[in-house]
Amino acid sequence: MTNNTIELPYDKYQRLGPSALTDTELLSIILRNGTPKEDAISLSARILSLCDDENRILGLTRLSYEDLLQIDGIGKVKAMCIGCIVELSRRMSMQSRKADLKLNDPKTISDYYMEKFRHLDRETVYLLLVDSKCNLIKEVTLTTGTVNSSLLSSRDMFICALKHKACGIIVIHNHPSGDPSPSKSDIEITAKLKRAGSFMDIPLIDHIIIGDRTYYSFRNQGYI
Repeated sequence: MTNNTIELPYDKYQRLGPSALTDTELLSIILRNGTPKEDAISLSARILSLCDDENRILGLTRLSYEDLLQIDGIGKVKAMCIGCIVELSRRMSMQSRKADLKLNDPKTISDYYMEKFRHLDRETVYLLLVDSKCNLIKEVTLTTGTVNSSLLSSRDMFICALKHKACGIIVIHNHPSGDPSPSKSDIEITAKLKRAGSFMDIPLIDHIIIGDRTYYSFRNQGYI
């Protein structure tokens, strides 16, 4: 290969492996081809330039299927390919974090669940049921939408905990705004669950709110 020869991403991959490729080159291989107006490299560079993130490759995670379809040169198949790569990356990241997940440590919990909440634009609540050693027994999706005391039934939570013989519960939900500061409703729910847990002898171990790369732990703040 001479100095004037432009090495294609496929050839570069075969010669040096995927770690040697730039983000643009990796994406171009996933897309496979460009459009009549631009090649796959140019299309990939343009897509990454549209990502509103300091790290443009991370910005792909914030582009929905509908967002991708609005990009000139991206059809249904290419949008699905990008979406699948993002989802595979998310799942691999979660699996690697899961091995180190300690449910008695708010930071490791929040680090793990940030991956789940990263792409959600609505508040979603998870109930984590744990055994006496704080190992996860079961994860339950409680509700999706606006979080308030009328939607979250402490009765249903503890019926679920009793059914699975849980020794404690952890509630975790996201704030799509990115600010994890608790609302009045969040504080009311936490107090209600704490009282019910004490009565049922199934304590509320923590209530964690996930924001944008940050979190709020009621336990750390002394509410629990």
